[in-house]
Amino acid sequence: MEPCIGLTRRTLLRMIGGALGAPLIGPLLAPIAACGGGPAPEHLTPTPRGVRELAAGPKGTGGAAEPTSAASGVQPLGLSRGERDGVLVLPDRAGPVPLILMLHGAGGTGRRAVRLLGPAAPLGCAIVAPDARGQTWDAVMGKFGPDVRFIERALAEAGTRCSLDGRYAVAGFSDGATYALALGRANGDRFSHILAFSPGFLIETHRLGTPRIYISHGRQDAVLPIASCSRVIVPRLEHDGYDVLYREFEGAHEAPPTVVREGIGRFLGA
Repeated sequence: MEPCIGLTRRTLLRMIGGALGAPLIGPLLAPIAACGGGPAPEHLTPTPRGVRELAAGPKGTGGAAEPTSAASGVQPLGLSRGERDGVLVLPDRAGPVPLILMLHGAGGTGRRAVRLLGPAAPLGCAIVAPDARGQTWDAVMGKFGPDVRFIERALAEAGTRCSLDGRYAVAGFSDGATYALALGRANGDRFSHILAFSPGFLIETHRLGTPRIYISHGRQDAVLPIASCSRVIVPRLEHDGYDVLYREFEGAHEAPPTVVREGIGRFLGA
């Protein structure tokens, strides 16, 4: 996490309030809101079950016993009594596997999102694809909150159903790509890679670690135009010191299998 400014919040309030007036104080203090105590709300906290693998590392490095792998294929997460839940996809292979957290676009679901990430399972990756608590992810329209906590539970559930090898990526499409860029930059100690297919903008976040980033965008995208989205996002990320592989393609608001395979291949070291 970036270092906090060496001033108390009360002192800073007085300084900014005296110079600019009260209405501007909140937005200016937002980036340092977490300095006063506790982790940033976008930071994923490992839970006692499942996500223990995120902290323990690859098999053989210690930590809790390996979970028993469930049957391969698409299965519900079973974490929510309502309609919005999510899915887990397990590859048809034995032994520990890498995990991709896949985030859907606005109005979508995890079940639909894993279809876009179809090449992942044949390449030996497990996919956990939770549903946002609303129609899109919390920080896309407001602040980090319930979606981060539900993602923690989804990762924990994935860890109880399959053996994970210590490699983790966060991916997303459209609003999910925007959220993946934020969540991945805030949790670079856990996610080594971010795969962002047609993102919209950069959400301010408390950065932790330096994950490698893959971004793709269609030149004819009319939903999130490339000129005001990825062509703005990529230079900012590079300026911040991230290793970015950027791929433009002839197409609209989509993620063709070729770019999906390229992104996953980068994650797997291909």
